[in-house]
Amino acid sequence: MSDALPDGLHSFLGDTEWEGAEIAPLVGDASFRRYFRLRMAGRSAMLMHAPPPHEDPKPFLQVAHWLENNGMRAPHIFAEDAGEGWVLIEDFGDQRMRERVDDHSDEECGVYARAIDALVRLHELPPGPFEPYDMAVYQREVDLFVEWYCPAMGLAVDGQGWVEAWQRALAPLLDRQNPGVTVLRDYHAENIMLLEPGKPGGDQGLIDFQDALVGHPAYDLVSLLQDARRDVSPELEAAMFEHYRVAAQPGENFEADYARLGAQRNAKIVGIFTRLWKRDGKARYLAMIPRVWRAMERDLAHEGMAPVAEWFAANIPQEIRDTFGGEIQ
Repeated sequence: MSDALPDGLHSFLGDTEWEGAEIAPLVGDASFRRYFRLRMAGRSAMLMHAPPPHEDPKPFLQVAHWLENNGMRAPHIFAEDAGEGWVLIEDFGDQRMRERVDDHSDEECGVYARAIDALVRLHELPPGPFEPYDMAVYQREVDLFVEWYCPAMGLAVDGQGWVEAWQRALAPLLDRQNPGVTVLRDYHAENIMLLEPGKPGGDQGLIDFQDALVGHPAYDLVSLLQDARRDVSPELEAAMFEHYRVAAQPGENFEADYARLGAQRNAKIVGIFTRLWKRDGKARYLAMIPRVWRAMERDLAHEGMAPVAEWFAANIPQEIRDTFGGEIQ
């Protein structure tokens, strides 16, 4: 991607107090969305360019405003022009939860506990004005597994049985996610920024929440504790699950629903990572599949996942399962 500054940048900043700031492009993974760090007079801010028609910053803005208005630590919006794709936001710095706990293993439990506490605060709020995380969305997501992973492995599988198995497995939790909570959908160690303590909303800065829906409280907990990108030990997962359970008092079926949504999310991720390889040429995601598969196997062992576990036993050969996903061709 060119280092040239996008057209309209200086015009947008001209209507803000950041006109004349030093502008440093940041490396990103998205094809059209770009980020810049602005510095001026000892202060910094982040500038996002998400130009239509390829990008739409409006969902990000909607969720960011809702989170901040409800006491959560989303980045403050200094200025916005959604029509042209410009958003000027608070700079949360560079200290991600991922690097902190990787570099300071003695802090891992405490940092994860604070991330759980932030999730508890979010779940104490009435659900936001977002679309529902309903059966249609759950099914569309898990279908990525049979649409991308199975063909990549050369497997001819029972597609109708797949749909029916997930319908049976997920049906029991639907009533328990009503009225629901705001689900950020990608709440994990690489999307949590560690901020200076003492400000309202806590020291857990939230990013990458533009796809928020209203759904089940177990989903973001799974996202954090069965992290596709980072090893979370079974001991830490169990301790943090209990930390959430004691703090939030989610009900007697919560462990079963956690396994259901763990399997659902992990099946989806295996499909997404395969698609990133096959369609987008991003082979680095393949190295993460064994971690995701191991977590999915633990989730499938729960009795509530019996219909899907039976489908896996009938359709995914044991030698592939034994190697946690096999080698994609």
